[in-house]
Amino acid sequence: MEITKKYRRNLSIDRLSELPDSVLCYILSFLPTQKSVATSILSRRWRYLWTDVPNLDFVDENQGTINRVLSLYNVRNIINFRLSDKVDCHHYQIGEWITFAIERNVQNLDIWRQSADVFLPRSLFTSKTLVDLRLHCCGKFPNIGSAVSLPLLKKLRLVFIRGYESLPHLLSGCPVLVELVLYLCFEYRSFTISSPTIKKLVIDIYSDIHEDPDEMYYTDYILEIDTPAVVYLQLFDSTNYHIKLGSVASLTEASVHIQDYRNHCLYSRSVVEFIERLSNVQCLELDLSHRAENIHSVFAARTISFRNVTKLEMTTDCRFLPKLLENADNLEILVLHEVNEKIDRWMEPQQVPTCLVSRLRTIKLFRFVEMKREFKAVKYLLKNAIILEKIEIVYPCYLISKKRIYMLDKISSFERGSSACEVVAYVG
Repeated sequence: MEITKKYRRNLSIDRLSELPDSVLCYILSFLPTQKSVATSILSRRWRYLWTDVPNLDFVDENQGTINRVLSLYNVRNIINFRLSDKVDCHHYQIGEWITFAIERNVQNLDIWRQSADVFLPRSLFTSKTLVDLRLHCCGKFPNIGSAVSLPLLKKLRLVFIRGYESLPHLLSGCPVLVELVLYLCFEYRSFTISSPTIKKLVIDIYSDIHEDPDEMYYTDYILEIDTPAVVYLQLFDSTNYHIKLGSVASLTEASVHIQDYRNHCLYSRSVVEFIERLSNVQCLELDLSHRAENIHSVFAARTISFRNVTKLEMTTDCRFLPKLLENADNLEILVLHEVNEKIDRWMEPQQVPTCLVSRLRTIKLFRFVEMKREFKAVKYLLKNAIILEKIEIVYPCYLISKKRIYMLDKISSFERGSSACEVVAYVG
């Protein structure tokens, strides 16, 4: 009985209120501002505690509510300021809120809009405290002139911001930038990405122009990339830009997704020249699954050495595989994704590639559904990869069990050059 009374007495103690204000503000910083402000009703001590929380996260608020919150806010050095697309307000008002954050020495600024033009104040491009800047669908870059100085900016993410002819000027004012993420809609112009400090570069160029591919005339536009310090590069291009890649001696990982809508010889040549520049990487992902006939023709005529590649991930038909295996002597992990094009052009290499004899340890077949076209390639790999340890079959969740069993039984029946090789199958 005495133990029960002691337990109840302990429950009645408000241990949260025993914590210092600094700790409570830290806890509140993980909540959206709306919920943080709601704690003001708990007690007199909590009434204005939220005004000292260093993060502002507006998710589903109206203009009046946000203005009232900012009028009471005490923090002089904001860590995070985030505005979601659900906030109902005038686009000029967003510019005033950005100015408020800049004046409060904001470090991380994230503005997310869906379709509205946002007034971006000039002070945004001369912030002395910004470390991470993310702008999503905020309209067009203003004419920022010569006033670009972001001395602490390390991460920049721009999603569907128009007018990226201003990008070189913007990057020139970011002397310590290490990560650049660009999601861009196609504009009829060439442009350049140049920075001596960027280590992670993600470029996704999307075209919403619906024309007959044979009539598309924007393959003469050039994307020039000059980022000598880059370590990770991801490129998704569905606009047929001619891509010129400068020195990338530090590059260790690359992910390239090309959708060749026009299947033009000159464009195909520029794609292969771009891939050739990636010869020093250790991890390479290639998606050439869309109309790659000309790309393959150019690729087959060249000898590109991928001497450092230890992991290769491919989404393409089997035509590309022999050439890549022959020139990737240190390949240890091979990941193959099925493609929808019904092409059966697997041709065995003239001699067994070095990687199959001495390096390849893992093969992963990712979400294969109709494997008849790929069985020849898989059969060859299993027979000749003499130190292979594992082949993984990753089924899509919608594949019926009958097909799963068929695929597993078929692959399990193939001759294996490695007695230690096991076959593993699962849904993923």
